[in-house]
Amino acid sequence: MALTRDHARMEKRRVQAAAMFEKGTSAPEVGRRLGVSRQVAYRWKAAWEKGGKAGLTSKGKAGRKSKLTALQTELVVKALVEGPVSRGYKTNLWTLPRVATLIKDLTGVQYHPGHVWRLLGDNGFSCQRPERRAIERDEPKIRRWKRVEWPAIKKKPAKRAEPSSSSTKAD
Repeated sequence: MALTRDHARMEKRRVQAAAMFEKGTSAPEVGRRLGVSRQVAYRWKAAWEKGGKAGLTSKGKAGRKSKLTALQTELVVKALVEGPVSRGYKTNLWTLPRVATLIKDLTGVQYHPGHVWRLLGDNGFSCQRPERRAIERDEPKIRRWKRVEWPAIKKKPAKRAEPSSSSTKAD
């Protein structure tokens, strides 16, 4: 199952159902042809009978509407891409409380830090914790050590001895 719903594709399938209903196709047959349950096909047929093709058009995304307008969201995304250091923070790491403060400062809309991740996910960001690495880390030396020195000191698996009588196959 997809993580997000493709409303356009779902609407296209319902419009196909409407065309089938217009030709007199039964609800169970529409369900079989479009790969949906019989109950869904009957629900579509009832909506089609009540409102025609318009009754089967998409109602949009379910759930509460965003508190931010498209313009405000674009403003927040631009600031997120610029990074927290450009906003005066000491580290280059966005935390949920920082993002909530950013949203409040830029738009005046207050989000609880625990809910900011939804807004981030809707705009293509993912919550990740950066990997901590030493500043002195020398990648070429590490690669050489892994390729040359590690195999020399690594314990090799012991050779298998001749099979014992307990490991032979029974006839």
